[in-house]
Amino acid sequence: MSGTAAVTTRVRACAVSDLEVERGRAALFGTVQIALFLLADGRIHAVSNLDPYSGAHVISRGIVGTRGEAPTVASPLHKQVFDLRTGECLDTQGKPDAALQVWQVTVEDGSVFLDLDAQEQS
Repeated sequence: MSGTAAVTTRVRACAVSDLEVERGRAALFGTVQIALFLLADGRIHAVSNLDPYSGAHVISRGIVGTRGEAPTVASPLHKQVFDLRTGECLDTQGKPDAALQVWQVTVEDGSVFLDLDAQEQS
């Protein structure tokens, strides 16, 4: 028999009603800062609050928008634009590997849950 089963760390981040449409909110889980975004269509995205270009925790203060079909957030400092679905930086000048970490979001009974173990590296 092999190893042990993976343990999932699922946490309640907030109530959906705590979020404002197209305005970010920051949440702290241990030492990890996560930016949450509620879009006009009701989807919620969770990405790292750490701006990979400046090193500051400011993504939750970014400007929400779109590029084509991609929901985006622009860093409030240097204005790089990130895809909220994948964390990919759509403006790669100077730092082609820069990306935001992304967490899976589920909504149950009006609460927003994050799977902290299911973070994706983009």
